[in-house]
This record gives sequence, structure tokens and C-alpha cells, in this order.
Amino acid sequence: MARYDPKYIDSEEKALVRDIKRIDPSKLRLPTKKEQALFRKSAKQYLRNEAKMNIRIDSLELNKIKNRAAQEGLKYQSLVKSVLHKYITGQLVEKKQKAG
Repeated sequence: MARYDPKYIDSEEKALVRDIKRIDPSKLRLPTKKEQALFRKSAKQYLRNEAKMNIRIDSLELNKIKNRAAQEGLKYQSLVKSVLHKYITGQLVEKKQKAG
């Protein structure tokens, strides 16, 4: 099973997937100890800016969220975080239903 469904990714994401497939891993170098320490420090600073949130949700809805996340190749918490981010930034647009 693919980690993503190509019909759900946009052109920028498709370009990223294509470019990643072109990378020759044998030409990559590992980060130095100094670089690794800098990466860890940056990650810690970034994570400090996040807050935890607990919510109650119907178990049937949670199962649907988990199934959808699995289809997208994501953890369900990441999917929920992404949807909430898109909603508050105005990027989540409701589909209009066809008249029928």
C-alpha cells in the first residue's frame, strides 16, 4: 500500500515526490555531530511552542478519522491537526453539493 494516494496530492506535492525519487542516497552525507546538536536544539525550540489539547469525541467518529488518516498515510493526530490548521487559516473549503 502506498503511503499516499496520488489523487489527493496537489502539483507541488507531486513535484516533491518526483524530486525525492531522483535523489541518489549514496551521494548524501550524514550531518556532523555539531549539525546534529543544532538540529536537536532547533527541534526542541519548535516543540516548545506547541500546546497539548484533549477533546472528547464519539468513538465512531474517531474510527472514521483513524481510517481516513491511514488512507492518507498519516497518524490520526497529524490529520486532525492539519484539518484544524487549514480551518483556522481559511484553507479548508466546503465542497458544494450537486443539486439532484
